[in-house]
Amino acid sequence: MSFISETRSLSTSLTNVKTLVIKIGTSLLSGERGFDGRIVEEIVKDVGALKRERHLNVLIVSSGAIGCGMDILGMKQRPTLLPLKQATAAVGQSRLMHYYETLFQVYGQGLKTAQILLSPHELDNRRTYLNIRNTIRTLFELGSVIPIVNENDPVATDELKFGDNDTLAARIAAKIDADLFIILSDIDGLYDKNPATHPDAKLIPRIDMITPDMEHCAEDTLTETTTGGMKTKLAAARIVCASGLSMVIANGRTPGIVRRVLDGEGPCTVFCASDAIMRQRKRWIAFGRSLRGALHVDDGARDALLRRGRSLLPAGVTAVSDTFDMGAAVRILDLEGRELGCGLVNYSSEEIERIKGCKTQDIPAILGRKDFDEVVHRDNLVLLQ
Repeated sequence: MSFISETRSLSTSLTNVKTLVIKIGTSLLSGERGFDGRIVEEIVKDVGALKRERHLNVLIVSSGAIGCGMDILGMKQRPTLLPLKQATAAVGQSRLMHYYETLFQVYGQGLKTAQILLSPHELDNRRTYLNIRNTIRTLFELGSVIPIVNENDPVATDELKFGDNDTLAARIAAKIDADLFIILSDIDGLYDKNPATHPDAKLIPRIDMITPDMEHCAEDTLTETTTGGMKTKLAAARIVCASGLSMVIANGRTPGIVRRVLDGEGPCTVFCASDAIMRQRKRWIAFGRSLRGALHVDDGARDALLRRGRSLLPAGVTAVSDTFDMGAAVRILDLEGRELGCGLVNYSSEEIERIKGCKTQDIPAILGRKDFDEVVHRDNLVLLQ
């Protein structure tokens, strides 16, 4: 099984990057004590030198707040109860930022840091969504500031979390129109098999399109100090590639890895940007909103959405998952559970449950009114296939 295409060139040259988003994974910040910043020290040296030499705009999305808090509090196991996780993150967040601030002052020859804590609801609102982008752009214009972004763990609930910093970083990269998004982890990239269990696994250097086979091969990673895994990285790749930028997965333990990636060297996996770039509003629908539920559709609706550019009508809906209000962003799945895309609904979950499978003209008799013909209008629909 081959996932590699050698014929297509990257839409964005890695050597001409001007705005770079780097996600530093928890695995690079975790040691026997819960937090180990030695790897980040080398990454900061690399980033500081590159910013001076190439005048890059660099934003870092950093994990590690809970790991830092575990270290300070002497905890041996990652907390599982939400209040304790939030408290641990609150304790660790200040140390994590102080660590970055000190490192960039020393190795960045006076570079400053700016902390940005985000919760999903801040991206759900179109006004705050745009304001975050403007703030980051202004920080870049200052010339000597490295924005450090993290999820606002101390106040986020399980229902309102990004779920992992891969997703957060991808959404930020798409939001600010970055040229390249690099995920630094403890692995060289995406393999055709799990290298931990298959010695013959081969690194995939370049990917043009994420396939179901890749998603099947990806395996989650769950350890005491980390969350997420290769599945979350593939989800992040979907976001950034659809937004017109490329993504790289590389090993943060490799010396000078950021420079090597920008120079087109070193082991890594490059995900190529899509030819069809989403408009900003479509990006906000697909990646700026927290998805609140799902609609399952039949084969007829699937064909109408994917091949004929139609809206989603109630007749094509077979099932509704979770509870949501009118205007919520929801996933759209086919009968086999494959994600076709997402969109903003014109009716609540309770109302869609009542009109699913029905013809449009039957809506007034069922609900007592008909505000819209469509469950999801095509202008509020983003297809990911």
